[in-house]
Amino acid sequence: MKKFQEPPFKQNAIALGFTLGVHAIAIVGLLFLGLSKPPEQPKKLTTILVKPEDLPPPMAKPVEQETTAENQAEEILSPVVDNTQPENLPITPPTPTAQQLADAKQKAEQQKQAQLAEQKQKAEEAAAQAKQAEEHQKQAEAQAQKQRADEDVKRKTEQAAKDKAAADKASKDKAAADKAAKDKAAADKAAKDKAATDKAVKDKAAADKASKDKAAADKAAKDKAAADKAAKDKAAADKAAKDKAAADKAAKDKAAADKAAKDKAAADKAAKDKAAADKAAKDKAAADKAAKDKAAADKAAKDKAAADKAAKDKAAADKAAKDKAAADKAAKDKAAADKAAKDKADAERAEADAKAAAAKKAEQEAAQKKADAKKIASTAKRDFENKIKRAWDMPANSSGQKATARVTLSDSGAVLSVIVNSSDPDVKASVEAAVRAAAPYPMPDDPDARREARSFTSSFTAK
Repeated sequence: MKKFQEPPFKQNAIALGFTLGVHAIAIVGLLFLGLSKPPEQPKKLTTILVKPEDLPPPMAKPVEQETTAENQAEEILSPVVDNTQPENLPITPPTPTAQQLADAKQKAEQQKQAQLAEQKQKAEEAAAQAKQAEEHQKQAEAQAQKQRADEDVKRKTEQAAKDKAAADKASKDKAAADKAAKDKAAADKAAKDKAATDKAVKDKAAADKASKDKAAADKAAKDKAAADKAAKDKAAADKAAKDKAAADKAAKDKAAADKAAKDKAAADKAAKDKAAADKAAKDKAAADKAAKDKAAADKAAKDKAAADKAAKDKAAADKAAKDKAAADKAAKDKAAADKAAKDKADAERAEADAKAAAAKKAEQEAAQKKADAKKIASTAKRDFENKIKRAWDMPANSSGQKATARVTLSDSGAVLSVIVNSSDPDVKASVEAAVRAAAPYPMPDDPDARREARSFTSSFTAK
């Protein structure tokens, strides 16, 4: 919908012209009244009183009598007055003397001068009132202009507050969305890592089962190689952790320096903008004071237009400054949010690396422990075999005969079962007797090694 309202400066010019025209008409009227001749005094009227007893008998004749009023009176029947009576004789006013005429003329002149002075005083008072009214109107216009400027500033401040609230809400929503995405990525990674860990455990179990059948010499060589590799991996992990800590500290120091520089630049700009705004306010106050001192209507209109333009320029400058400050703050907040997100990602990556390193270390320690247990069990089995051979009473005429014994022991070293395979029954019986005679066997203290040593297979050859 179009607005046909005229601009404020045009309305003020029309009002000012109307006021000046009314004042000019009033002053001209007062001067005309003061300089014109005063009205002549009305002539004296002579009144004659007639008593009722002086009225003549019924013979009467109509007479016409005029009055000084504006309307003509009706004709009435007047009684005939006897002019011969002394009381009915007309009173003749005395003839004024020259002195009386001079006094009357002087008195009339004084009255005229008094009236002129009074009219002049009234004209001056009217002019003063007109000037005062003009000053009041100027003050009212200045007050209205100031009120409009204040309302404009208030409206823009409220709009800036609303814009800031909307920007803050958008930033919070974005942060929540980013956090949800990161949490989902972390959950997916944890599930993937768990699956990989489970697969590694299964693969390790299969490898352990296959490695049980290896020879003792090969196992010892592999154990030594694994120990060397574990030491090398641990040294590499320690070096990587130190390098990462140094890199994180350097990045944090650089971010702190960048933030300090950005904060100093923002503070310098805010001080510069405030100085510019203060100077603009002083210039506007000087322009308003100069506009009040103007008397002519055309000069007042020009000054008012200039003041309106200065106010508009100042409002535009203030808005630009506020918009720039809001943009700078938004950029700063975004940089802080990006930095926080990067720091969080780095921390999560470091935590994941630490967990992976810990899992790998635990796996290596478990493998080492298992290897040690197997080594201890192998040594114990060799001792068990030597003890059986010492207790074996080989039968006569059995040289060259062979036997294989599979022995199962309890945790305390007692024989639970023994299975001997041999083509010679005497050798078979002697081997079984030797196995049982050598009991109880010294079991290892380590639970894993003891579990490994509970079952073993030994070969015997009679000599």
